[in-house]
Amino acid sequence: MRTVGLSLGLGLALICLLHVEAEDLGAGELDTSKIAGKWYITAMASDSESYLQRKDQLKMAMAGIEVLGKDLKVSFAIPTPERCMKFESIYKPTSIPGEYYSSDRGNKTAQLVDTDGRTYVIIFATREKEGKILHMLRLYSRTRWVRPRITDLFKTFAKMEGFSDEMIWILPRQDECRLDGP
Repeated sequence: MRTVGLSLGLGLALICLLHVEAEDLGAGELDTSKIAGKWYITAMASDSESYLQRKDQLKMAMAGIEVLGKDLKVSFAIPTPERCMKFESIYKPTSIPGEYYSSDRGNKTAQLVDTDGRTYVIIFATREKEGKILHMLRLYSRTRWVRPRITDLFKTFAKMEGFSDEMIWILPRQDECRLDGP
């Protein structure tokens, strides 16, 4: 039931947001060029037990989004206690506007929930792991410094979708793991 409510709630929010975005752009499709470039993953909400068990060890990650025609190439640099993990995935559009799918490293979807087109993007992601569907909401920011208003907006979205306070966290800044570094 949570999944149906989550999907329905996010679907309705996304339809409203994409409608507004389409009106602003004067077109019926999302302008992916607005989300291209370097981003910092500054906050997360997740129902994954493994993330929840390690959330105090997690730090801000980096992501790079490159538009390849209709596809998105997403590169990540994620700090772990052992090393800086780097990987990339190709996401292909689904039939749902603003939603992308990748089979790299497990079946994943990523759906744009909200953006101002310049400073932040909120993305809802699902991943299939060991027969379970895991849900995650991420706040991407162009800088390491996020305005409190944007952080509050992220927390509001997360709570609207059923994530508890314990499932939401702001990631501490880090400099050692970067897309363009070792």
